[in-house]
Amino acid sequence: MTLQQKYLSFLSVLILSLMTSPHLVAQKKPTGSDSFPTSWVGKWKGNMTWYQGLQQRQGVQMELHILPADSTDQYTWRIIYGTGGQDNRPYILKPFNKERGHWLIDERNSIVLDQFLIGSRFCGTFTVEGNTIMNCYELQGDSLLVEFYNFQEKPIVITGGGDSTVPKVKTYGMRSHQRAVLKRF
Repeated sequence: MTLQQKYLSFLSVLILSLMTSPHLVAQKKPTGSDSFPTSWVGKWKGNMTWYQGLQQRQGVQMELHILPADSTDQYTWRIIYGTGGQDNRPYILKPFNKERGHWLIDERNSIVLDQFLIGSRFCGTFTVEGNTIMNCYELQGDSLLVEFYNFQEKPIVITGGGDSTVPKVKTYGMRSHQRAVLKRF
């Protein structure tokens, strides 16, 4: 098998997995006390580390409060950065299609972000002012792992596409990574 054939085979598997992943999420529903978001309810706190390229920037304290709201199946999703609530973001978490693991984070200012349960992770991606942010949250035992990836919206290079057998591939510049391990308090 030539290198080009291996590459096309890899891309075919990747595309097939991306096309079928929503169906895989829908097949396995969490049940009982381990279901999302009830098992995530609580006030979480920890330190967030931040890297831009190879440089570690000053970290910040982070809190995430996930608490039942007044409406059925709605929860507060309050993110607080810094001490003393310096940067307080009071959002609402609400279901869009629970059977498919599709939820919404309503920022209560006309911005609504789509989030998805992918296996044990709660993830979303959005673009704002030239930056695409991918966020993932994962409950791991008594910790809640939070990660944010920031990459530029426009590709830095487009390769491939030399003929009809090779697709065009866009790559994007990675700007930063933030990570926090939160504990209930």
